[in-house]
Amino acid sequence: MGANIAYGLQHVLTMYGGIVAVPLIVGQAAGLSPSDVGLLVTASLFAGGLATILQTLGLPFFGSRLPLVQGVSFSGVATMVAISGNGGIPSILGAVIAASMIGLLITPVFSRITRFFPPLVTGIVITTIGLTLMPVAAFWAMGGNNTLPDFGSPANIQLAATTLAIVLLLSKLGSASVSRLSILLALVIGTGIAYAIGMTDFSQVANGPVFALPAIFHFGYPTFEIAAIVSMLIVIVVTLVETSADILAVGEIVETKVDSRRLGDGLRADMLSSILAPVFGSFTQSAFAQNVGLVAVTGVKSRYVVATGGLFLVVLGLLPVMGRVVAAVPSSVLGGAGIVLFGTVAASGIRTLSKVDYHNNMNLIIVATSIGFGMIPIASPGFYEHFPTWVATIFHSGISSAALMAIVLNLLFNHFKAGNADQQSVFVAGTERTIRYKDIVRLRDGDYFLNGKLYDEKGIEIPMVPEGAH
Repeated sequence: MGANIAYGLQHVLTMYGGIVAVPLIVGQAAGLSPSDVGLLVTASLFAGGLATILQTLGLPFFGSRLPLVQGVSFSGVATMVAISGNGGIPSILGAVIAASMIGLLITPVFSRITRFFPPLVTGIVITTIGLTLMPVAAFWAMGGNNTLPDFGSPANIQLAATTLAIVLLLSKLGSASVSRLSILLALVIGTGIAYAIGMTDFSQVANGPVFALPAIFHFGYPTFEIAAIVSMLIVIVVTLVETSADILAVGEIVETKVDSRRLGDGLRADMLSSILAPVFGSFTQSAFAQNVGLVAVTGVKSRYVVATGGLFLVVLGLLPVMGRVVAAVPSSVLGGAGIVLFGTVAASGIRTLSKVDYHNNMNLIIVATSIGFGMIPIASPGFYEHFPTWVATIFHSGISSAALMAIVLNLLFNHFKAGNADQQSVFVAGTERTIRYKDIVRLRDGDYFLNGKLYDEKGIEIPMVPEGAH
């Protein structure tokens, strides 16, 4: 129980900044009062907790039963802001409910495409997830609010660097338990340092109610508008792609098989959570990629730990005072920890890509093109701003861009092989194995390699020396 609480709290602290960001952005864009924005935040915590418990513990036909933290999806922020300008929050809630119902109906299509997600595709997606999250870590490290005068100040970045150093120090010097809790302990120590030097403020913790039940349809009953539903449906499709990638990624990390049935159960849990979330005043739910990184970096693969984190989120949704405590953790501290977390996701993807066969095929160019395509929205956020809204909605996310490109290119080159050249592409010609002639002439008939050592025909080991030492 003690370990579940500690590791579960670590998951909550890791994703807290992300889960409250969406309701803050949408609420402010919709012109809500600060108290109503607070209700949006509380509703998102409550709905995310219920969705996490459903995804990890599961019901028949719902839930992947994998250590996945659920929360408000970032994919729909731009679309929801646009909808709020016409119909307000009720129009957003109606679009989310209707589009998620359609998404629930089409999940069988997504659940049957696991054979199109080999290590080539999953490795690309996992790597891209880590890379696309790095700007989030940098933004946090700089202060998390670019409207404040100290955004990007040396003090903020030094606090992030200190937190990063604490994570590394605890990982190196601590026991196994301390190492696994290195992220949580670094967040606590980093927050303590910030408080001591006056970089965080707990004075607002006492302001507001201690306990509050989530209000049902507090912002009014949902309204259903065709244009809003269609635009939100595109977001739902993107969410399904991203959640599929996250489910496959965490399955790879915890070394368990994700078949079409398990993927389908996970996607149905996503859609059911997204249908119910608007009842409490929240939005579309999806898996949080940063918590996939936490599973990888800590090695704690228990779904019950994540379910405990979901319980924490439900409690935070019922206890606004606890939410205010967690909100007092400085963004710079989160940024220092985020560098390790998100970098670990990318490293896990690279490890997966190391399993891919690059011999005499187009796999290398598939990796290069897909990751490059996924980096476009990160390198140039305004790249798609002059395209139709539906194009920007699909491709503004580096994760969905890379996932779609990887799937299409894998189908084009590895499944639909008609028209493929007999010879390999010039792009992968340099990956062929080579051996120097002067090394070949030193071998004799009967020589063989076994477990990285060279033996002659009589089984006597032939010593190998470093280059230049002979």
